[in-house]
Amino acid sequence: MPKTLVNLDAADKAWLDREARLRRVPMTELVRQAVQHFRVREQARSAPTLASVLAATKGVWREGDGLAWQERLRDEWSDSR
Repeated sequence: MPKTLVNLDAADKAWLDREARLRRVPMTELVRQAVQHFRVREQARSAPTLASVLAATKGVWREGDGLAWQERLRDEWSDSR
């Protein structure tokens, strides 16, 4: 695991040290968890919404009746069992 040097305010470092003792985990584990939660939240925030994906792909299917095509595929799946 790569090491990273981070400068923290004294109050933040003191809080991290206390929290780590209370949770009985290394302070570095708390930092890793915080970064992971932040990354997941930010990635989810920037992920496209269903509405935007539907709007961007509207009209892409040009092969006739999409429902009939889908049902034909599903029939093939059930026939292969």
